[in-house]
Amino acid sequence: MANVVTYRNGNYLVMLDCDSGTKIRYNSGDKFVPEFPESMDICISKKCKVGCRFCYEQCTPDGEHADLMNLKFIDNLHPYTELALNGNDPLHPDLVPFLEKCKELKLVPSLTVNHYTFNKNIEFLKFLCDKKLIYGLGVSIDGVYDDDEDVVNEMISTFKMFPNLVLHVINGIISVEDLELLAHHGLKILILGYKQFGRGVDFFGYSSLGILCGQNDLYNKLPEIVDDEWFDVISFDNLSIEQLDPKRLMSDEEWRKFYMGEDSEFSFYIDAVTKNFGKNSTSNKRYDMLDDAKKMFDIVRTRSK
Repeated sequence: MANVVTYRNGNYLVMLDCDSGTKIRYNSGDKFVPEFPESMDICISKKCKVGCRFCYEQCTPDGEHADLMNLKFIDNLHPYTELALNGNDPLHPDLVPFLEKCKELKLVPSLTVNHYTFNKNIEFLKFLCDKKLIYGLGVSIDGVYDDDEDVVNEMISTFKMFPNLVLHVINGIISVEDLELLAHHGLKILILGYKQFGRGVDFFGYSSLGILCGQNDLYNKLPEIVDDEWFDVISFDNLSIEQLDPKRLMSDEEWRKFYMGEDSEFSFYIDAVTKNFGKNSTSNKRYDMLDDAKKMFDIVRTRSK
């Protein structure tokens, strides 16, 4: 049986399937006006030794972990608030007790790790999923690196050990050829826009031609990817929506059904390491982190207009 919850937020109801991530908002009016955030993107660590050249969080081996167990805003979140957490290498030492606290508070956390961290921690990540300490697992990949069929099939089989795994790929970094290798295997993907923020600024500076060509290739190939159902689910963040315009591939009715809103409309970003927040992770307009999530949400949605 699906793990479906329903709650009221402002002038509308939210129905959330915690297992699949499917969300439906509904009311009798023509506009949704939330009272509190439905979800938050939270950076819990800047410590990472992987060294992705385009890391917008600018994580380094000497970076700091957030003081996870003393984030006071967590205590006053509405039940079933979704939390998108980053998982670096090494993973945050307080990750498990923090997730246990989230479970007690009936929150819905998900964790995104890079492919390297995923391969090192498969059993641990399986434990987190099996114990319902996380509901979604994102795995960031920037390429397949090997077109040998056996190697690719083994990688895909590992991904499919996790029913709620979503591959995170960056527009302009992942190639269409690599996506084709992953296609038609029952996988789910989230396409993220390329962020010219953090290390993404310098990397774009000397790799702009390759990135722009990759974005153009994906833009042109997207209709085929959707029509031929390369993946069971294809989703987009707001930045990739700007870059790829998936709205061109659906009717106005479908767009209204599937589009989940602008940044800061129902969610916002918190950097729990540097203790500030903004409407999203690339916003230069940041405010000092507060102990009340609703107050932070009110600030970003009011000042982002």
